[in-house]
Amino acid sequence: EPAAEEGYVVTCPALPGLVTEGDTLEEARAMAKDTIEGYLESLRKDGRPIPKDVPLTLQPVKEQIRVALH
Repeated sequence: EPAAEEGYVVTCPALPGLVTEGDTLEEARAMAKDTIEGYLESLRKDGRPIPKDVPLTLQPVKEQIRVALH
């Protein structure tokens, strides 16, 4: 989802507390992949259960563009 300022924020409902961001959509996707991998590795190291698959829900992404009108 677009961030309040600039860039994109990524959350993952299946992994509570997981939040990351990127300046571009591509960077946000890459950060999400790295963050999810780190989150799952942390669960494994701590002996905590890995969440079961959750239904995938796709949501449209709206992009905001700042324009100066002066």
